[in-house]
Amino acid sequence: MCFIARNIISRNSTEQTVSSTTITNTKVIESRPVPKPVSPFAKFRQLEKQNSVNSPNSPKTPQSPGSPSQPYFKFTDPALQLSAVTIKERLLQWCRDKTRDYENVKLENFSTSWADGLAFCALLHHFLPDAFDYAQLTPDKRRHNFTLAFKIADEKAGIYPLLDVDDMVSMRKPDWKCVFTYVQSIHRRFKDEL
Repeated sequence: MCFIARNIISRNSTEQTVSSTTITNTKVIESRPVPKPVSPFAKFRQLEKQNSVNSPNSPKTPQSPGSPSQPYFKFTDPALQLSAVTIKERLLQWCRDKTRDYENVKLENFSTSWADGLAFCALLHHFLPDAFDYAQLTPDKRRHNFTLAFKIADEKAGIYPLLDVDDMVSMRKPDWKCVFTYVQSIHRRFKDEL
């Protein structure tokens, strides 16, 4: 009994590798190895290793966010940097516009301005005024404010609770990126409403 096995592997659109093996009663008579395809991740690691060993100007380990020597992340294109700042400012301005008439809400940033939960409540109350009575809320009941806001957002508006009440209560200065992301969810849901 004799079998001829052929394997064809395409690389790019112009190159083909053909390997054939003749097998007689499970003995290999002739074999040429078929090169294994390399995953993109393996190629990336290989290039990264090659660049870090051979290049005197290879990238160094990134600095931690608290490092005084240089920023952790920086846009190199001025137009892109301006665009990112503009997006953040536009969203903050949208929030200011919607919460302008609410007591105890002064939005200056995406961190400390949201620390007592009232900004979330005011923003949601603007769009869902029948969901709860904003006048009953106070800044000193942070846990209640966060719980109410996240529950109303989830149940009445279908906004997934990306923030955790315990995390928000434990921080006096919330991570602005987390707040920004959650506020973006609120914006996406209500952006076409007045």
